[in-house]
Amino acid sequence: MPDPTHGSRPTLEAVAARAGVSRATASRVVNGGAGVRQPLVDRVRLAVDELGYVPNHAARTLVTRRNGAVAVIIAEPEIRIFSDPFFSQQLRGISRELTAHDSQLVLLLVEGRKDYDRIGRYLAGGHVDGALAFSLHTEDSLPAVIHRAGIPTVFGGRPAWAGPESGLALPYADCDNRGGARAAVRHLVSLGRRHIAHIAGPQDQTSGIDRRDGYRDVLIDVDPGLTVQGTFTAESGAAAMSGLLERRPEVDAVFAANDLMASGALQVLREHGRRVPDDVAVVGFDDMEKVAECTDPPLTTVRQDIEGMGRLMVRMLVRGLDGASAAAPDSVIMPTDLVRRVSA
Repeated sequence: MPDPTHGSRPTLEAVAARAGVSRATASRVVNGGAGVRQPLVDRVRLAVDELGYVPNHAARTLVTRRNGAVAVIIAEPEIRIFSDPFFSQQLRGISRELTAHDSQLVLLLVEGRKDYDRIGRYLAGGHVDGALAFSLHTEDSLPAVIHRAGIPTVFGGRPAWAGPESGLALPYADCDNRGGARAAVRHLVSLGRRHIAHIAGPQDQTSGIDRRDGYRDVLIDVDPGLTVQGTFTAESGAAAMSGLLERRPEVDAVFAANDLMASGALQVLREHGRRVPDDVAVVGFDDMEKVAECTDPPLTTVRQDIEGMGRLMVRMLVRGLDGASAAAPDSVIMPTDLVRRVSA
């Protein structure tokens, strides 16, 4: 009889022989099945370690009904994903939490609507156990594509899109965008600033809408001309600040809806000889690594736990996959807090 341990790659039969159990028992242990007594589990695991056995993915999928992979969908162009530190922080949190759950991150890039059919086919094809989707836009059909795929999904950001899935209690994680914006503007008011401008985020995303609404909650009768549209990029923040200085030179404070736009505003203020915070105080939002502390001067900003939100989204998805969705919350709003630095 051939030796089951012979060969360059250990087999499941070799593990069973080394542990002194049946092949079926060894299979249940290495592929995550239940119903095996702990002493036998320990013997099989020891044999796996000694032989360096790597479980067959297809066999494990049949036993666990899991692929060990989660799709991450970011509804932004590739250049934005790899240049904006917000996404790298959130992806780091997602990756670390997925690793802790022995699962793989599969990043699906979305350059435009031409990619939707491909993404829909992939999600519906049984390649992943679930999906995490964020940076979605209100008029975007991508949420409907994800919904039709029929896989468990957790969204990053408060959903606010139209479509048949809009009435569902969709699980999502977000930060207190509106409350954080109120805290930022109240801080500027407390400094005695009278002409407080707002560089708003995209109004087709709930984060941009909620932060604008928080600004208006504090400044109820504010001049509409003090609000300028941005796109969450440093370039848009610089353009918005230039326009504000041209039309509203009396501006003495700015609340930017994210740190990148605030950094662009700081650059323009410096170019125009405006001292920060003496002439113009500036507050951002996010407290992104390599941005808020590195601006000139260091940026006062509203902090949200970006990496922690990525981890939270994974935990919410895993609870649903484990059958605990009924007990899991439909949504989680994470707190924000104001981090005071030099700019305001």
